[in-house]
Amino acid sequence: MTVDYDISLAMQSDIPGILALQEPNLPDSGGSLSVRLTADWFKNAILEKSVVAGRRNSQVVGYVLGTSLAAKAQVGIIQSMLRTFPPPPGCYPVCVAEAERGRGLAGALFEFLRTHMGNRSAMTFVRTDNAPSLQAHRKMGMRDLGPFVHEDVPYIAFKYSA
Repeated sequence: MTVDYDISLAMQSDIPGILALQEPNLPDSGGSLSVRLTADWFKNAILEKSVVAGRRNSQVVGYVLGTSLAAKAQVGIIQSMLRTFPPPPGCYPVCVAEAERGRGLAGALFEFLRTHMGNRSAMTFVRTDNAPSLQAHRKMGMRDLGPFVHEDVPYIAFKYSA
């Protein structure tokens, strides 16, 4: 089932909604989003036009990051992934509100980002125990690169090749 979403490059006014969406998806809250990013980080990423937001009824319900790996080089899990797999230019993590999962938002966000980023190659990762996200990434045309471990948590690295 696909719902009509307003998908566009994120704006500074989206940051509170992005941060609110991020929190319940972090491990501290039972989610599987791996890294907490700050408002300042999102502000810079939005200025670089590398965040796509999905909105329903003017509320942020999903986002995907099209940041370069250099922008995340200091993040431990990115370092673990890159020790195992050679890097493409970008890293595209995605976050979708629990109530919006299974409705096509992740794929729509990724498609918008791919077009915006000129279909450049990129990689991302998913926890191995997150079956719905694994399925969604495969459905979006991402290819499994293989497993890696960060802080005793197993992940699967994915690559999108244009």
